[in-house]
Amino acid sequence: MSYSFSFLALLLLLIAAHSSPVETSKKISAEQLTNITKHLSFPDFNPNNNPRIMHDLKLLGDAKLLQQQGIIQIPDQHLKFKAGRAIFSSPVRLLDPYSKTPASFSTTFSFQITTTANNSNSSSSSDHGGSGLTFIAVPDELTVGRPGPWLGMMNDACDDDYKAFAVEFDTRHNPEFGDPNNNHVGINLGSIVSATTVNASDVGISFNDGSVHRAWISYDGRRRWIDLRVGRDSEDFPSRPLLSAPLDLSTHLNEYMFVGFSASTGHLPQIHSIRSWNFSSQVEARLRLPTSEACEEKLLIGSQSSKPAKTKAPSAFLIFMAVVVLCLVVFLNFYCYSKRSPNTVSLPDKKQRPHPPNKPRLFSITEISTATRSFSEAEVLGSDERGIFYRGSLPNGTHGALKRFSTRFLNSPGVDRRQVLKEIGELSRIRHPKLVSIRGWCCEKREVVVVYDYLQNGSLDKWLFAGGVLPWTRRVKFMKDVAEALCFLHGKKVAHKNVKTSSILLDVSFGAVLGDFGFGSNWVERELDQKTDVYEFGMVVLEIVSGRRRNMSEMLLDLCWRMHEGGEIEKVVDGRMRGFFDKEQAIRFLEMGLLCTMTELKTQPSMDDVVGFINSETELPELPPSRPRDGCGSG
Repeated sequence: MSYSFSFLALLLLLIAAHSSPVETSKKISAEQLTNITKHLSFPDFNPNNNPRIMHDLKLLGDAKLLQQQGIIQIPDQHLKFKAGRAIFSSPVRLLDPYSKTPASFSTTFSFQITTTANNSNSSSSSDHGGSGLTFIAVPDELTVGRPGPWLGMMNDACDDDYKAFAVEFDTRHNPEFGDPNNNHVGINLGSIVSATTVNASDVGISFNDGSVHRAWISYDGRRRWIDLRVGRDSEDFPSRPLLSAPLDLSTHLNEYMFVGFSASTGHLPQIHSIRSWNFSSQVEARLRLPTSEACEEKLLIGSQSSKPAKTKAPSAFLIFMAVVVLCLVVFLNFYCYSKRSPNTVSLPDKKQRPHPPNKPRLFSITEISTATRSFSEAEVLGSDERGIFYRGSLPNGTHGALKRFSTRFLNSPGVDRRQVLKEIGELSRIRHPKLVSIRGWCCEKREVVVVYDYLQNGSLDKWLFAGGVLPWTRRVKFMKDVAEALCFLHGKKVAHKNVKTSSILLDVSFGAVLGDFGFGSNWVERELDQKTDVYEFGMVVLEIVSGRRRNMSEMLLDLCWRMHEGGEIEKVVDGRMRGFFDKEQAIRFLEMGLLCTMTELKTQPSMDDVVGFINSETELPELPPSRPRDGCGSG
C-alpha cells in the first residue's frame, strides 16, 4: 500500500510541476546574493571632532559622555551599585535569517578601569575593584542592565529567551557565576554565566592596574570562530591570542542587534572608560530583484499583457491517468483487506515500537558506569546523607545528573530498596515545568541510581550563600516557582520530602526547578509528609529572604521569631541588597515563612494557600504576637 501512495504522490507532483513552470523560474531569478557591510569609527568621543557623536551614540543608565576628555564613562563618578550602557544608536545586521549564518565582524577599542585609592589598598583580592566592562550585542536599545555582578548586561526585565552576546572584562571574582578569578575575560551567550572564561594574567594583563588597555575581537561567521586578543594600548598588536576557539552565535542573535558597551559597579566603586572604538561587520543577504516579466506587466497599461498571466492548465490526459491510477489503488487495497480474516490482523512486535527519547527507562550498570567514567571524582556534583550526585553523559548524547544511593543509606532502618524503586517509578511519571524530570533508574549489582535532567546552573544554595547578591525580584520568582511545584505535587497526593535550597536547581532562564526527591521514607502517611513539605518550604523562604543558612550560630527560625516579637522583622532581610527590595513584600514573605513552620493542622497553610498568598489572591492570616510553645519547629 505504501508503494501505491508513493507512486500517486509522485504523479501529483509531476502534474503540479507541469502546471506552473513559469512561476518557478521567477523565484529563481528574483533573488541575488550580496553582502551588507557596516563600518563605525570613533578615534575619540569628542563632539568637536565628530559633531554626530550625540546622534550616533545612545547612553543608558549611568553612562556619561565627558566631552572635554572625549571619553565615555560608566559610571561618571566613583559610585557603588551603578550600571549603564553606551551603544550605537542604530541596529546592525548580524544574522542572515534565511541561512542562519552570523555576520563576520571585527572590533577594537581602548578602555581603562580605574579604582579608588581605598580599593587599591584592599587586602582581599576577591573584593578588589567593582565588577567590570563588557562589549555587547543586544536586541534592543531600551534595556538597562542590573548593577553588581550582572555587569549591566542582564536585567530581570529581559525575556527568558533574551538573545545577547557579550565579551566581559571582569574585575571581580563571583564564584556563583563560575568566575575563575578577579581578572578574566568571559564569553557570555544570553546569560551572565560565561560559556568560556580565560585568565587575562596568561598574557600579562591586569585590568584594574589603571593602565589603558586595548581589545581586538574578530569573529568569522562562516567558520563560527572567534579570535580575542588583549594588550596595552601603547603596545603593538599582540601576536598571541588570549582566546581562539569555535563559537556558534547563530542561536544567540537576532537579524538586527545593537552593539556597544555595558559596565557596572557593586560593593566597591570603580570607573570604566571607553576611549576609542572601531567596528566593522559583513553579512550575506539576498537581494530581491524584479523580473523582466513583472516590469513589462507594470509598464503595458491597458494592454492584454497587463492582465494577470494565466498559468497553463494541466494536460487532460495527465488528469485522466491520475484519476485511473487513484481508482485502481483504492480498488486493490479494498480487495486485499476484505480478503483478510480478522484473526490474521497482527500488531507490531513490542521490540519494534519506537521508544520515546525522553521516556524514563531502566539503565544498565554498564551504561551508568560509562556515563560517569566509573563514578569518577571529577564528575561529582555534590552529596548528602542519601548519596552522591554525578554528572554523566547519557547514551543519547545528553547530560544527566545521576544520584548514586549509598550503601549506608540503603541499609539504614526503615529503608526498603524495593520501596525506593517504587517511589522512583511513581515520580518518574509526573511532569511539571518546575520539577526536574526523572530520566530513569538503575538497580543492578546492589547499586541503586536515579537519573535526573542535568541543569548546568547548579543549585540555589550556591547562588544564595556565595559572595554575589541575588536581586529581590529574582528571589521572589524562586519562591513562586517552588511553591507552584509543591502545590502541583500535593495535588497529585505526592510529597517531595526533601525541600531545601540544595534541592532547588536553576534552569537556563534562571527559574527555580525542584529536584532531588526524598526517596526512602515512609510514604504511607502522605498527609504528614505534605505537612513536612510545607514546613521545609517555610524554612526555604526564610533563607531566601534573609540570605542566611538555617543552621547558623543562631538558628534562623529562632532569629525570625525574636525579631517578629520585637516588631523588627524587616531587619532579617538580606543586608547585601542595600535596600533594593520591596519592604512590605519582604515582610509579607517572612511572615508567610513563619506561618508555614507552624505545624498545627489548623494553623499551618496548605501549599495551595501559599500560592494564593504569593500571588496576593488570598489574605495572609495574622501571626500570633509571640512564638507558640507547641506546633512550631525548632528550625
